[in-house]
Amino acid sequence: MHAAQRFALGLLAAAAVATASDVVQLKKDTFDEFVKSNDLVLAEFFAPWCGHCKALAPEYEEAATTLKEKNIKVVKVDCTEETDLCQAHGVEGYPTLKVFRGLDNVSPYKGARKAAAITSYMIKQSLPAVSDVTKDTLEEFQKADKVVLVAYIDASDKASSEAFAQVAEKLRDDYPFGLSTDVALAEAEGVKAPAVVLYKDFDEGKAVFTEKFETEAIQKFAKTAATPLIGEIGPETYSDYMSAGIPLAYIFAETPEERKEISEKLKPIAEAQRGVVNFGTIDAKAYGAHAGNLNLKADKFPAFAIQETTKNQKFPFDQEKEITLEAIKAFVDDFVAGKVEPSIKSEPIPEKNDGPVAVVVAKNYNDIVLDDTKDVLIEFYAPWCGHCKALAPKYEELGALYAKSEFKDKVVIAKVDATANDVPDEIQGFPTIKLYPAGGKAEPVTYSGSRTIDDLIKFIAENGKYKASVSEEAEESSAAPAASESTAEPETKTEAAKEAEETHDEL
Repeated sequence: MHAAQRFALGLLAAAAVATASDVVQLKKDTFDEFVKSNDLVLAEFFAPWCGHCKALAPEYEEAATTLKEKNIKVVKVDCTEETDLCQAHGVEGYPTLKVFRGLDNVSPYKGARKAAAITSYMIKQSLPAVSDVTKDTLEEFQKADKVVLVAYIDASDKASSEAFAQVAEKLRDDYPFGLSTDVALAEAEGVKAPAVVLYKDFDEGKAVFTEKFETEAIQKFAKTAATPLIGEIGPETYSDYMSAGIPLAYIFAETPEERKEISEKLKPIAEAQRGVVNFGTIDAKAYGAHAGNLNLKADKFPAFAIQETTKNQKFPFDQEKEITLEAIKAFVDDFVAGKVEPSIKSEPIPEKNDGPVAVVVAKNYNDIVLDDTKDVLIEFYAPWCGHCKALAPKYEELGALYAKSEFKDKVVIAKVDATANDVPDEIQGFPTIKLYPAGGKAEPVTYSGSRTIDDLIKFIAENGKYKASVSEEAEESSAAPAASESTAEPETKTEAAKEAEETHDEL
């Protein structure tokens, strides 16, 4: 064989290795059969132009390789080629990840988009809600994830077993749950049945629950004990902190050394407030812009702030003051006692607000949005959001239709720049549209349909107190062609691609 031939074959072999993948790409004619023939499948529905899909790709590949050893299949579907297949599975954005246990048992993937998180999530999905644990399997079960819970319960104690099983079903996406009825094993672990031991690979290593076996008490214990005393706030952990249901204290610092130093300094406060306030460090170089969301200056670090996550209220610590144990302790104690007023970021109230779309800012939010006599449709937008810009002319037209109708004093079409104003609502993305019906302001309804004028009108009519429906016909007859609704989906792939490629260091 000539040297040139050997070289060419070598290149081909290297290319084959480089392109080898443990992610199986499926098409319409192979998808159903593959899913039916495997007990557990994670599927990604993607588009090649999608920026978030490109960022996920190496993480997804790494997770697939790890999960291959567990016989958990990882697949992907190109929605630009398999349009019908993606529509059949309700794919509306990219990437969409779904967990399949056959074709009739499908659930959305709820974990972070990092290899370790994907692996952890899918391993938990592969386990039963509660696994049987023995003295021979305990050590291996403890290594199943960063946090695992094992209940030690007498075989005859059905009530405690049932309570634990209910918690396991509810939190199975978060932690692996195990059960042992071995009295000797419980004694070896230093507990007496009934008890729950939470094993973790951080902080003190384990925590023990010995209170009355009630589902709410066990669930609260799990959430509290599984949260690091002072963890790291980032893309992989942010949603967990937001869903914890208790306030979050941020420690902003620019270097790992400084974050460690401040954490050690504030550790006694975190210990005293465990289960009341969560504490976490955040990389100010990577995510310094998030300081602005907490009404801190985004260029002055280190910094400290508390967020009341359930009400989205912000409590920044004075950045002119030094972060000391005494100062932060006093600040946190006052916060817990309700003695600290929240900081409110707001644009000025508009001098005139008589346009077809009411302009909402933090200072007039309650007056407009929570006016209990009116159905209020409000759009939460960001100035940089491409989809918000595309929606703007249609939204103005929607406002004009109601302003000229018999419902002009009963229905308000409003918008708020959620990046410049503190709002109490939890906003996951832009634009977010919600309807606050008259007489029921505590329960807003989030809109999830196509962003067409006709669909928005139907949404208001179906969910508002006044069942207010208006007609587009009169407006369309005099409207310019550019304002007409001629497409079923207002978000084109080009626009979506632009949106996906935009980078923001929001958490």
